[in-house]
Amino acid sequence: MTTRNTTVLVVEDEALLLYSIADELRDQGFAVVEARNAAEAIRALEAHPEIHLLFTDVDMPGAMDGLALAAAVRHRWPPVKIIVTSGKGRPAPSALPDGAFIPKPYTPHAISEVFRRLGG
Repeated sequence: MTTRNTTVLVVEDEALLLYSIADELRDQGFAVVEARNAAEAIRALEAHPEIHLLFTDVDMPGAMDGLALAAAVRHRWPPVKIIVTSGKGRPAPSALPDGAFIPKPYTPHAISEVFRRLGG
């Protein structure tokens, strides 16, 4: 799968980070769908069956944080590859879905490399 055929859902509540990583990923050839919280992410997944990868922050406002979102996506959309990020430390391995963890601060290059490694 090439990046041109790969749609990424980026979930980040900090607007500048969301826009920055989304723009960088688009520059690298990924199609990007943006969400500011888990509820928006679920709606995006329902509306965009072409989403192959989820990149989500752990700490988000709302009823569901990034780890709960990742678990819900793993259950409802098992083919979607998941990458979790946080600037507040690494969650326990048992809290992470199969996929990857990238600590903040991160570089767009690091994220795209993990996407490619996961098959995106």
